Amino acid sequence: MDFIIRMGIPEMKERWNHLVAGHKCGTLSKGEEQLYQKWGKAMRLLSLNPLHPSLHSHEIPPLSNRYGQKVWQSYLENRTSTAKRMYWVYGSGRGEITVIGLEPHPEDAKNGGYDKVTLSETGEII
Repeated sequence: MDFIIRMGIPEMKERWNHLVAGHKCGTLSKGEEQLYQKWGKAMRLLSLNPLHPSLHSHEIPPLSNRYGQKVWQSYLENRTSTAKRMYWVYGSGRGEITVIGLEPHPEDAKNGGYDKVTLSETGEII
């Protein structure tokens, strides 16, 4: 089953739209272009299989407790000091996944690192 990927609003929708537009116009910085490529690949894998091995998807209980629904984290990259993580939830409809955050991996998850993570509301389909 393929999932429809939605973007959280307003932050995730705005960020993704900026990257898409910049990629089409060739105006992204090197770092933004790399983020566009990695994030796009991660979302393609997520749409095919949220538990794809290269995503290393897993629930983040502190965020699930705070937001009142299961919040999942998937890797965009690994083994780098600024490794980005994509946060997502199932829904809002059947067969949908909503990306609600994109942040570096928290420095110290055991000592409240996830307290600093802020997530978007659920929203728009990409």
